[in-house]
Amino acid sequence: MSESKVKILIREYLLDEGLLRKNIRDPKAEFGFQLSFPPGPLGKIMFVIKPKNKDLLIITIGTQISKQHIAALDSLNEDKRVCYWMDLRKLFLLKDVFFRIDVQNHRYEITDQRFLENDGFVSKNSFFKSIRKVFNASAYSNMILEEYCAGKINLDDIDKSKIFNSGSDFSLYS
Repeated sequence: MSESKVKILIREYLLDEGLLRKNIRDPKAEFGFQLSFPPGPLGKIMFVIKPKNKDLLIITIGTQISKQHIAALDSLNEDKRVCYWMDLRKLFLLKDVFFRIDVQNHRYEITDQRFLENDGFVSKNSFFKSIRKVFNASAYSNMILEEYCAGKINLDDIDKSKIFNSGSDFSLYS
């Protein structure tokens, strides 16, 4: 399967599940797509990229911690803040994902790689396992953040409609 067929295949996978948002142009990539997973209002923006001259797909999600959560983390003592970032690292290692953490700017990126078969093919099942793996690591990292910030955030500052009126529980078919 040629590389252009891989692009078509991945686009079809994303369209079939209602996840495709837009094409991404990057000089280092053969192709890239922005997607929203899971479908619905609580879908998180993710990306799938095929680097030039590589036989793999990169599935990635970035997280910028909100100002309210940064303030809550900053109100913790230094030991507790260090524990938070260490707990994130442990989570990502346990979930078997690649990660980059920028502590100074309160953001991180979670990535998985899916290698193409010898014929350049990737199964839909394999592809979606990587998407779920990255998404689940991200969702779990948000739970860890909420635990560390418990009692430190004014609930009036959070848009509860995104939590309670979404019609989604992060299940693909909810």
